[in-house]
Amino acid sequence: MQKTYMALAATMMSAGMFSSGMISVRADAKEEVLALQGEIKNVNQAFAEFKDTQDERVKAAAKGAVDTLTTEKLDTLDKFMSDSQASIDGLNETIAGLRIGGGSDDDNEISAEQTEYNADFKTWALTGDPIVEAKLRAAEKSGKIYAVGRTNTDEDGGYTAPVEWDRTITDGYVEIAEMRGYSTVKPVKGQGYSKFYNIKGTTSGWVGEEDDRDETNTSKLKPYAFSFGEIYAKPKATQRILEDSEIDFAAWIAGEVSEEFSVQEGTATVSGNGVNKPRGVLTYDAATEAALVENLRHPLGAIQEVNTGAAAALSADGIVSLTYGLPEGRMAGAEFFMNRKTVGLIRLMKDGDGNYLWRPSYEAGEPAQLLGFGQRGLSNMPDVAANTIPILFGNMKRTYTIFDRVGVTMLRDPYSSKPYVEFYTRKRVGGGMMNPEWMLYHRVKA
Repeated sequence: MQKTYMALAATMMSAGMFSSGMISVRADAKEEVLALQGEIKNVNQAFAEFKDTQDERVKAAAKGAVDTLTTEKLDTLDKFMSDSQASIDGLNETIAGLRIGGGSDDDNEISAEQTEYNADFKTWALTGDPIVEAKLRAAEKSGKIYAVGRTNTDEDGGYTAPVEWDRTITDGYVEIAEMRGYSTVKPVKGQGYSKFYNIKGTTSGWVGEEDDRDETNTSKLKPYAFSFGEIYAKPKATQRILEDSEIDFAAWIAGEVSEEFSVQEGTATVSGNGVNKPRGVLTYDAATEAALVENLRHPLGAIQEVNTGAAAALSADGIVSLTYGLPEGRMAGAEFFMNRKTVGLIRLMKDGDGNYLWRPSYEAGEPAQLLGFGQRGLSNMPDVAANTIPILFGNMKRTYTIFDRVGVTMLRDPYSSKPYVEFYTRKRVGGGMMNPEWMLYHRVKA
């Protein structure tokens, strides 16, 4: 069995299928589909090997004869499957994006004013030419520039990057900031976003044909303001590099800021406290809500919880109970969300009939499965420990919304870090829970 696994791993590695857990993305959808089919075959072969090895380990443990090689093999297979499943998820998203993004060129037409602005913006960013800067200022004041998305008074200065640059930057970190792929993303143009919630309250009654009708209560609307903040980064380059005519400046900026934006946003949308940043999906528990002043509490209340039933650990029974915790009308689109360490623990679990709870993707377009529901990776989730919430179960798009203020703003600074030119690049982002009824927390018993 050990030789079989080593041969399988060698074949996969030599084929270049896993350099760092992800296959490089190509523009040809047909090639992506073929790569995806290969990945699915590989992960299922590895999972079959994993199950056999785990069963052997359990039998050996009963006899007190577990060896180090078996444990190492399980660890290696576990990592291999995690990387492979991540690659499958990435390819599924890429293929879906290629299918959705196949619109006509007419959809991407921009005005003559925007075309001129885009060219001027690049010239200004590369050279700092004051004459071009004056043109940018006039263009923004004219109101003809698409996706300006700024207030009229901006004490931080800077100019709005062309919408294509905004897309390049956002597309760059959407692959890393996982919540952006799972949640609803809503573009906004103001400084924030508020929503009125109907907290019901309408009453009624039964009467006879000629009876008096007493006055009844009406529904009440309660406003809720979502938390916003600014993500920023300050990439810098020498003037000599900027003068290089071969530089793709938009791509360079995107490459510099995408990772930083993704790290900040990924953390905030999971566990952020809502102070100058989004409020994270894990911060809507009953205790946190109760500690807030009345006007900051969510009108629909807290996310409900299901306990694991095991002290400082997960249990198969607890996970099964979690799937029955959502109301009947809120099961559509429900999935599990957890980090890789938690997935590793669940891969070892079986139900009462000896079947593993987790399985890898069997078909293109589907994630790994846990008890028949999709299992999604969310790296910023906590590890399993007493009183933590390592697992979410529900429909994330119905539960959480990320608010994207339209436009990336850039300030060119050639003075603060000579001989470098700094580009203070910022984007306003908000986030918060839209509806708690579509999600459950799985809290580890203390």
